[in-house]
Amino acid sequence: MIIGIPLFFLELAVGQRIRQGSIGVWNYISPKLGGIGYASCFVSFFVGLYYNVIIGWSVFYFSQSFRYPLPWHQCPLVRNATHTLVETECEKSSATAYYWYRKALDVSGSISESGGLNWKMTFSLLVAWSVVCFAMIKGIQSSVKIVYFITLTPYVVLICFLLRTFFLKGSIYGIAHMFTPQLKKMLEPQAWREAATQVFLALGLGFGGVIAFSSYNKEDNNCQFDAMLVPLINFFTSILATLVVFAVLGFKANVVNERCIKENTKMIDIFLKMGNISQTIIPSHINFSAITAEGYHEVYDIIKSAKGEEFPALNLQSCYVEDELNKEVQGVGLSFIAFTEAMTHFPLSPFWSVLYFLMQISLGLSSMFGIVEGIITPVVDRFKVRKELVTVLCCFLSFCIGLIFVQRSGSYFVSMFDDYSATLPFLIVVIFEIIAVSFVYGTDKFMEDLRDMMGFAPYRCYYYLWKYITPIVLLSLLIVTVVNMILSPPGYYAWNKDKASKDFLKFPAWAMVICISLIILTLLPIPTVFFIRCCKDNNSGNLASVAYKRGRLLKEPVNLEGDDASLIHGKIPSEMSSPSLGKNIYRKQSGSPTLDTAPNGRYGIGYLMADVADMPDMLESDL
Repeated sequence: MIIGIPLFFLELAVGQRIRQGSIGVWNYISPKLGGIGYASCFVSFFVGLYYNVIIGWSVFYFSQSFRYPLPWHQCPLVRNATHTLVETECEKSSATAYYWYRKALDVSGSISESGGLNWKMTFSLLVAWSVVCFAMIKGIQSSVKIVYFITLTPYVVLICFLLRTFFLKGSIYGIAHMFTPQLKKMLEPQAWREAATQVFLALGLGFGGVIAFSSYNKEDNNCQFDAMLVPLINFFTSILATLVVFAVLGFKANVVNERCIKENTKMIDIFLKMGNISQTIIPSHINFSAITAEGYHEVYDIIKSAKGEEFPALNLQSCYVEDELNKEVQGVGLSFIAFTEAMTHFPLSPFWSVLYFLMQISLGLSSMFGIVEGIITPVVDRFKVRKELVTVLCCFLSFCIGLIFVQRSGSYFVSMFDDYSATLPFLIVVIFEIIAVSFVYGTDKFMEDLRDMMGFAPYRCYYYLWKYITPIVLLSLLIVTVVNMILSPPGYYAWNKDKASKDFLKFPAWAMVICISLIILTLLPIPTVFFIRCCKDNNSGNLASVAYKRGRLLKEPVNLEGDDASLIHGKIPSEMSSPSLGKNIYRKQSGSPTLDTAPNGRYGIGYLMADVADMPDMLESDL
């Protein structure tokens, strides 16, 4: 409400009006802050590098889901000289965790151990980039069928999953857990920082993709309505997806809990036979052959009370569903370990696995289209090159660089890029976006432009959000993020083969250099463009000079004070009529019914120039 919707509206509005990608838009609004557009491209590029790797992982699991039973259904067996045993690493962890770390990723012990390319994942990454390239090569706006498919598929799959999970035993535990607030968590700054990051990723803020897509809108489109509709649909989609996730996790927790009760009941039965526990303390109505969860908890509490200090030596577990649900599972652990384990207990598990990873691929591709569009559109608008060529080069270059993510140590690089090329750069880019519009261009002028563009005034609350509330909240999140990065030891979780669990390891020195470089390279365009254009302005003195002004190239005195021409009169140079050579070469654009001047008396930017008679000393070659 205070970050997502206001920033989404802002990006929709500037893209729809100026009709360019992020580079052209921010050059138009504030030439000195034109580096925001380049920074958005860098953010999109770095995020796209590792995000498509995750799609590649889903492609691999999708291809493996057609086998019955599923390959991660149970631990593999190994044969020695005399016996057949369960793989030790798998037995210590779980079948799904073992398959993920050992079979799918074949992960190394640390980020410093490359281990060479994982060819299964390399091929999957190639498939993922090929799909993105073929879909984007003609522009996503021309691939209507693809858009419908990737948009509707997740909803169909989610509804199927939701209906199925409602009939799973224990799913109600997960849904109840979902709606149980944890106030202690809500007091942690980390939770709000991650929430903000999720909003940026979910709505595509800071990528430049929203600006690029909105540049194809009709000029009078009601983008205020879109700015409310899209985040609300996004929100309810998240609720639907979360219901499915927690229902499945509740089912999984119940399966684990029943296994826990069964194993501990056997231990209690053994203790009773050995005489470690007296038979007299066990209630007569308890039947160990068909014990319920309530019955087990009753017996557990009685034994705990009776044994006192001797109870810990029995190694009995409490076996509560809530304990299993409270285990934090997120990111790839949720998708490729917890969820895959739950699906092994589904009837017709391969069918549900195929549906699930088809949904994962669809969701990933929809995000990738926005990310790639945020790179391609600004480059095409700025440098006037063929879109097909830029698309192919971008995807090919991204695949080549992405090979570092499909090494055996590649998953550690994914974590690195996710931590250092996304959260902080996103925050800084959107902060500069709102500074450029609200404080450099002017909130009052921007509100007036929106009134002229849409035909009605936007809600007044946006004025206060853009000028005061959202910038303050974003700056607070930035401070929290920086402090958290300073106080938290920079590192990653590596898979320990011997312990069959994850260990936290610190980044080596060379990895820290990469982490810092990611942040610097992403944000470097903002100060670079600012200083270059400041120097050009300072060197120009009072002489006429060529400079950016509201997104077009002008030849006029540098002193532009008092020029309050509104953004709404603007139109990008590529859409202007070509001047005819002759005395009156300054003609109005086609489709403009009447002469229209800006408040300072000049012709609006809807005209190519003022009348030639007003500037007799200007050469036609300069024009």
